[in-house]
Amino acid sequence: MARGPEPHGGSTRDQRIALAHEWEELVGRVRRLAPRFATFLAPPRWQDLATAAGDGTGVLINVARECHALLVTSSRVTAVPLPDLSAAEVHDRTAKHLAGLHTTDAAAQLVYHTRQRAQVRKVYATYQAHHAAKVEMGKAQVELDRTLLPDLAWLWDTVAEPVLRALDRTNPASDGRHRIWWCPTGWLSFLPLHAAGHHDGSGRSVLDRTVSSYVPTLRALTRATRSPDPEPTDTDRLLVVAVQEVADMPPLPQVAEEVRLLREQVGAERLTVLEGPDATREAVLSQLATHRWAHFSCHGRQNPFDPSLGGLLLSDGTLSIGELSRGSYRGDFAFLSACMTASGVLDLSDEAITIGAALHYSGFRRVVAALWSIDAETATELTRDVFRSLMQDGLFRPQRSAAAVTGATVRLRNQSPEHPSRWAAFTHIGP
Repeated sequence: MARGPEPHGGSTRDQRIALAHEWEELVGRVRRLAPRFATFLAPPRWQDLATAAGDGTGVLINVARECHALLVTSSRVTAVPLPDLSAAEVHDRTAKHLAGLHTTDAAAQLVYHTRQRAQVRKVYATYQAHHAAKVEMGKAQVELDRTLLPDLAWLWDTVAEPVLRALDRTNPASDGRHRIWWCPTGWLSFLPLHAAGHHDGSGRSVLDRTVSSYVPTLRALTRATRSPDPEPTDTDRLLVVAVQEVADMPPLPQVAEEVRLLREQVGAERLTVLEGPDATREAVLSQLATHRWAHFSCHGRQNPFDPSLGGLLLSDGTLSIGELSRGSYRGDFAFLSACMTASGVLDLSDEAITIGAALHYSGFRRVVAALWSIDAETATELTRDVFRSLMQDGLFRPQRSAAAVTGATVRLRNQSPEHPSRWAAFTHIGP
């Protein structure tokens, strides 16, 4: 069959080659403008990324046909084979895990709505429906824990234990605990690597062996550690965003208690509180620009299929991931006592599109977030423990936040090791 005329007098292949050459020339011209542009659009050198790890280790997990962990320290990059990890099993376990979370969240919503109906229409049928919803909620929670425990053991056997064994050989921890920044890829990013382990008192767990954080990328960690932490002063204030009730969502009983304990721990005179109707999107964004520290006690929402719908639920709507990402802040610490603030999206699982990562990218060095929905009592207990650990000599010191979150999570774990849904959700992002 005869071919038609080539568009614009040349083949598509030739046009692409010409455009590629033009692109290379333009990038080269930018890099020659001044020394500060010499690395414009260039991939980072591993030496530049390695400096961010300091005495710790960045652990990048590659999930592909053959899986490896790349251990990045200040002196070397080491590839650790993960022969027992497979992309297919990661996909299957993550899919079941996310299905369990969805079932549990749906059951919690049903409990809320049946309680609302029973309060309005006080008849036997509505009380019976509410009781049945609570029974189903209990079953969903039991099933979630039943699948989480073996998942955590599997994460230890296939990922964490080989990584720690390699670190013990090449970069042994001076104080018995490795400092690690996890950077998982693909569907593995939905699972709690920081809580991997056999939680049976044997010490075979990441919580017992490390102080763990996550980073969206090692470049993000480099940005967060580029300049030294400023010393806290008596004039620094903590922004507290407290929204107990929003439309179509169950009220959050812990909000008032968290505000009370923050006044007690930090001092009422050092808080800027945006509460209830005062906690609007515009007010929060404005105050974030003038505060180094922030605490959010509200609902969080993440849509695993559409990241644009994710965000923090405030009095006048959702403060979205996009709005947070567009900001430019000089924050040191943000605590998100809100659900699903560290959970990503399925179609872009390799990209860190989460509420916590958005705050980190926009300038908050350290962020505490949650992978899934958490109950009120647990959220309050973790908040109390973390802030108590970070207050020293009357000043707030978030530099210790990774160790504080690890310690608080271990204490929760030791109370009920058989219920990982209660304590394995909390994550720390940043240095």
